[in-house]
Amino acid sequence: MNRMRVGFLSLLLLTGAGAVGATPVQVRLHEGTVRGFLAIRTPTGERIGHGELVQRPRGDEVENHLVLRFDDGSLHDEVTTYSQRGAFRLEAYRLTQRGPLFPGTEVTFDRKSGRYQAKVRARIGAAEEVASGKFEMPPDLYNGMALTLLKNLPTGQTAAGRLVAFTPRPRLLRMELSREGEDRVVFAGDPKPAGRYLVNLEIGGLTGVVASVIGKSPPDLRYWLATGDVPAFVRFEGSMFLNGPVWRVEMAGVD
Repeated sequence: MNRMRVGFLSLLLLTGAGAVGATPVQVRLHEGTVRGFLAIRTPTGERIGHGELVQRPRGDEVENHLVLRFDDGSLHDEVTTYSQRGAFRLEAYRLTQRGPLFPGTEVTFDRKSGRYQAKVRARIGAAEEVASGKFEMPPDLYNGMALTLLKNLPTGQTAAGRLVAFTPRPRLLRMELSREGEDRVVFAGDPKPAGRYLVNLEIGGLTGVVASVIGKSPPDLRYWLATGDVPAFVRFEGSMFLNGPVWRVEMAGVD
């Protein structure tokens, strides 16, 4: 049976088919140059890898490059390119997942060419499946952009969008973003409030078709952002592929 593969901070990214004509998320805080260092941990806090997030303007677009390197040699490499002219719009996306922890995924698509290429494995050790062809990206497609959308989510409001998963052919899926609660995090001994956000992933109107492919409902993902005039990423917790283990990705401290 096939399993859908999509990326982290779309986490990821990850996987629902949405209502046609959903409104794209409006820009409240323009994104710019960012560089951050990350720690990858199990839910119990054991460190299992490290990562780096680099974001830079590319003309009138922004490129976000996330690299996660696990101690066993596994790699998650995700490049998201988007524009922010009034509303956020995904322009191009590339995802590579390889190594012992991942079944294996190579996916690329972009708005300019209107095409995709996908190489995926249903599970670790399975045969590779390949597909390519035309793919018309809807305006509310947000692979790799969940964190950016949450930073721009007005207080008390929710947002919805779509992600694309590959089986290996593309399938559009629905996600809903909302604030779930408030916690406290500690930076250098200084406790600060942090909003806890839920990215709910839904199969939606194609339940019969998609459920027969994925075999179960996709998992929820959670993000923590330090609150204030300029929200800051603190932590992500969830799976980076369907039926995968839950990992935490958080800002790294200086040893």
